[in-house]
Amino acid sequence: MPKKAAEHTEEKEVKQPKAQTEGSAELEQAQKELEEQKNLLLRTAAEFDNYKKRTEREREALTEYVKGQTIKSLIPSIDNLLRAAGAENTGEEYAKGVAMTIKGLVDALTGMGLEEIDPQGEAFDPVYHSAVNHVEDETVGENTVVQVYQKGYKIKDMVLRHAMVVVAN
Repeated sequence: MPKKAAEHTEEKEVKQPKAQTEGSAELEQAQKELEEQKNLLLRTAAEFDNYKKRTEREREALTEYVKGQTIKSLIPSIDNLLRAAGAENTGEEYAKGVAMTIKGLVDALTGMGLEEIDPQGEAFDPVYHSAVNHVEDETVGENTVVQVYQKGYKIKDMVLRHAMVVVAN
């Protein structure tokens, strides 16, 4: 019997290193996969950071381009206003030149999508109008704009300046 017990002990000893080797191999494989995942995460984070920096640079470049194009379209009107300021005020021709300059400026801005908000006679809308005064007027309906102090402006649905209005109660 001692022989069998010894054989049995030897079998355990032989099997035990094999199990440790398999566990060690699995551990090494898991560590390798973990390292790969860690490297993938680091690369992805670096790519995302580069993406953010690149889009910020592109946004800044686009902003500068739009500013440049806007100013470029306004320069002729500025030139005309400077000429008008240096000219003698000769009456009708002077007024006609200033009116043409204003039209050129308005056309340039309209070409960029600027729209006037002129709510005379319309219902008061706080999205587009800013009431600076209220008056009692029985000839017009409730909350109707009866006077416009200053026109408002918008581009598409973005209000650049609210129209300053007087509203009837």
